[in-house]
Amino acid sequence: MPISRSSLRTIGITGVLIFAATFAPGQTTAPNADGWVVLPVSEYTALRHAAFPAEAEVVPPAVEATLSRLDYDLKVDGDLASGEARLTVDVIREGWIRLPLPDGLMVRDAKLDGREVSLVTHASEKEPGTAELLLSKTGRSVLTLKIVAQVSTVAGTDILQLPVSNSAVSHAVVELTRQGIDVHISGGLLLEHSESSTGSRWVANGRGNAPLTFAWRRKVDDQRASQPLRLRGTLTELVGMGEDTTQVNAEVPEQFTVNQVSGATVADWDASARELTVTFIEPVQESTRFTVSGELRLPRDGKINVPLMRLPAAERETGGVAIEVLGAGEIKNRQATGLEETEAGELGQLISSRQSPSLIAYRLPPAEGKSERSLSLDIARYTPQAVLTANIEEADYSALVTTDGKLLVQSRFAVRNNQRNFLKLNLPASATLWSASVAGRPVRPGRAPDGSLLLPLQKNKSGDEAPAFVVEVSYLDHTPNWSDKGRLRLSLLAVDLPISKSHLVLHHPPLFRLTAPPGISGSFRVTPYEAPESPALTSTTSPAKSTEIQSNTQIDASTDAARQLVSQLKEVKRGTTPARNLPLRVAFPHFGPSIFLKSELTSESQTPVVELDFQRDRKRGER
Repeated sequence: MPISRSSLRTIGITGVLIFAATFAPGQTTAPNADGWVVLPVSEYTALRHAAFPAEAEVVPPAVEATLSRLDYDLKVDGDLASGEARLTVDVIREGWIRLPLPDGLMVRDAKLDGREVSLVTHASEKEPGTAELLLSKTGRSVLTLKIVAQVSTVAGTDILQLPVSNSAVSHAVVELTRQGIDVHISGGLLLEHSESSTGSRWVANGRGNAPLTFAWRRKVDDQRASQPLRLRGTLTELVGMGEDTTQVNAEVPEQFTVNQVSGATVADWDASARELTVTFIEPVQESTRFTVSGELRLPRDGKINVPLMRLPAAERETGGVAIEVLGAGEIKNRQATGLEETEAGELGQLISSRQSPSLIAYRLPPAEGKSERSLSLDIARYTPQAVLTANIEEADYSALVTTDGKLLVQSRFAVRNNQRNFLKLNLPASATLWSASVAGRPVRPGRAPDGSLLLPLQKNKSGDEAPAFVVEVSYLDHTPNWSDKGRLRLSLLAVDLPISKSHLVLHHPPLFRLTAPPGISGSFRVTPYEAPESPALTSTTSPAKSTEIQSNTQIDASTDAARQLVSQLKEVKRGTTPARNLPLRVAFPHFGPSIFLKSELTSESQTPVVELDFQRDRKRGER
C-alpha cells in the first residue's frame, strides 16, 4: 500500500519526538563531563599565567664580598713591628670573587680558617699592584696574616702606620718593650694604655677612612728648680709737657717702697704713702725721662693684683707694663682693664732684653691719667722634679773593617756628670776589649755582677755646671767574611746613659762600595761628613802627645827627694800590692775610603745597630 509524503513526514516528526522524550530522562540521571568551552584569547592567557606563574629573575647582589672587621696584634722590636692581622670577610655572591687586601702590608704567611692559602698580585702598567685573595665559599671566613710593618723615625719620634682599607671595624693592639714614653694616636681613638715591668701596651680603634697611626717618643719631664716668687714690674713712661715745669707727681701703689729715682734731670724726690714727687734741676720744656726703682711684697701664688704707677695730672698717658714669673710657675687667668696685650719687643730695650719663658706684656692705650686701669693674674706653682745627674751629649764612633771579617771600633763619649760614680757599658757578644780611658787617663774597667763593664767617672760638686770630659773605649770584633756582595751588620756598645747625638765614620776596603739598604730605616742615616761639635771631643790630645806630656812630667819630678819617696813606697808595697798593667791607649788608624752616618736621641742601655750593603766594585778592581 503506497505511503504518501505527508505520512512519512508525520512518522519522522513522531520519531524525533520519541527520541527526545527517551533521551531527556537519561540526561538527568548520567550527565556527560566532556564538552567544549569557548573563551576569548585574553581571558585564556590570564588564566594560564595564573595557573603556571613565571619564575622571577634572580637579581645579583650589589656587593660581591665585604671586609667586616680588621684586627691587628703587633709587637714592636727596634725598627720593625711583627705580629698578626685577622681579616673577617663576608662573601655574598656565589662563584669566584676577588678580595683586595689593605695596602702597605708585608705578608709572610696567610691562612683562611686555619688552612694555608696563596695570595695573588694584580699588577698594572704603572704600579706594582696590590695583593688579592680569591674566594669561592659564601658566608663568613677569617683570614689570618703574619705581617711585618715598618717603624719610621722622624725628629726623634717613632711612627707606626697601619692601613685599615674600607673595613667597617678596625682594632689594633700594639706592644712596645720600652717604658716612660708619650704616645699619640691619629686616625683613631686610644682605648687603653697600660705599662708593666716589660714594656707598654696600647689598644686603639680606627675610623675606617684613614690609616691608624701610632706615634711615640721618650717622655721628657719639666725640670725646674723651686724659687720664691719675685715680682718685678717695669713702667715705661713718656711725659709730654705743654709748658715748662719743675716737678711731676706720680701715684704709687699701696705699701710700695721707693728705693731710688734716677735720671739726668732729677734734682730731688720725695715719696709719701701714695704719691711720689720728683723735682727737676731746671724747668723742662719738651720731655724728660727718669727711672723709679722700688719693691713690694706679694703672695707666692694664687690671685695677685699687679701694682701700677699712674700720672693723675697727665692729659694723655701711654706706655706699657710687663710681668714675668721666676722659678717653677705659670701665669693662668688674666683680667686686664684699660690695657691691651702686646709683644714685649714693642715696649723698649728694658723689657725686650728679658729672656724669660713666662713673660707677658701689656700696652697702655692713650687715655687720661685718672682713667681706670688694673691687672690681676692667677699664678700657679709646681713641685720641682729631680734634675738629670749624667748625660752623654755626643758620641763619636770610628770603625775599620777588613774583608776577612776583622773589625776595630773606637768609641769616644763626651760625658757630663755630677752624681754618677760609674759608667756601665756592654760590649757585643763576640767583642774583646782593647783599651779604655777616662779624661785622657788609661783605666782598667771593673766587672759588674751581670758581666757588664764599669768605668769610673769624674764627678763635679753639687750646683756647679758639669763640664764635659771624654770616655774612650776601643775593642776588637769579628764579622762574616766578605764575598762579592752581601750585608754588613755592625753592633756598637751599649751604655746606661742617654746619648743626645751620635756619628760614625766607617772605613772599608777600597775594592768595595757601601750603600744603605733600601726599605730599612734604622737609627743611623748616611749624611755628608760633619766634625764633632762638643769641645771635649775637638780639644782632646792624641795618645802620642799625652805620652810625651807624661814623660816630661816624670822628668821634672825626678828630684832626689821624690826618688827617695818612690823607693820607700816600693819597699813597703812590694809584697802586698801586685803589679797591674793598664791597657795601652793607641791611636786609631784612619785610612782608606769611608762612609759617614749620623743619629740622634739614643736611649740608655740601647744597642746601636748599623746595617749596610757591600758590593765589589768591578771597575776599581780592574785598575
